[in-house]
Amino acid sequence: MEFKENLKSYQHLINEELKKHVRKQKCLEEILNESMEYSLMAGGKRIRPILVICTYQLFKDDIENCMPYAVAIEMIHNASLIHDDLPAIDNDDFRHGKLTNHKKFNESTAILAGDALINQAYITISEDLRKANISEVANKIKVFEEFSKAVDRMIVGEYVDTEFEGRKISAEELEYIHKNKTGALLKLCVRMGAILADCTETDLVKLTNYAEKIGLAFQIKDDILSEEGNEEILGKPVGNDKEMEKCTYVSQYGLEKSKEILSQITIEAINELDKYGEKAEFLRQLALYIQNRNK
Repeated sequence: MEFKENLKSYQHLINEELKKHVRKQKCLEEILNESMEYSLMAGGKRIRPILVICTYQLFKDDIENCMPYAVAIEMIHNASLIHDDLPAIDNDDFRHGKLTNHKKFNESTAILAGDALINQAYITISEDLRKANISEVANKIKVFEEFSKAVDRMIVGEYVDTEFEGRKISAEELEYIHKNKTGALLKLCVRMGAILADCTETDLVKLTNYAEKIGLAFQIKDDILSEEGNEEILGKPVGNDKEMEKCTYVSQYGLEKSKEILSQITIEAINELDKYGEKAEFLRQLALYIQNRNK
């Protein structure tokens, strides 16, 4: 119960921060702004920005220092969801129980709303960099570099995923897709929080290992939910991956083996946090939440 209450508290914090970055200009691009807000504020688990904040809190308490980066990563994530749902990629009609962006507005608006959210993320970071103290600049530039490269990896992962539809691929190729398509941003979140908090290299290695494992776990769980999830809870159709012959852990290993792999990876992720004691309890529970979620 305590984890769920803390999760809701973090989600509320992120939602309030995101509202500050919603574009409200009453001008020719008003519908574009509405389209961006529609997806950005549609709900969701907010796991990525929460990871930034919680990792930062392992070392420091002034979370306002990492908040622009937490907000920016959620903008990127929602942009990717808008584009994923398009007819040319996943062709989904619903997301979070609501019409997908291109169904609510139209395809061209959805494409441009996704583009605009990506750019808004870079604007948010650049504004923070402009105000940074000299002691913070080096770490924030490092984070900006990693941010840009992780977004590129996400795009590459999505591209390979779409190109490999209907093909039999190796376990190595499947892992490559998942590590980039989903894992790159989740790893980035943890590394951003740690670097912004000026952690040691030893800490960064341990936390990166944790992040890589939960990133893979997240995608494996998505693959499992696509096979056996509840459509009403998920807020989107089940079975699309199989229908589109997508390369997933379930298609590669079967449902039960995928669950075994998910369980093992989750245990390994949690073990990476041993040295942090009680301070890392929420991150441990978050790994279990990723494993056991139903949406």
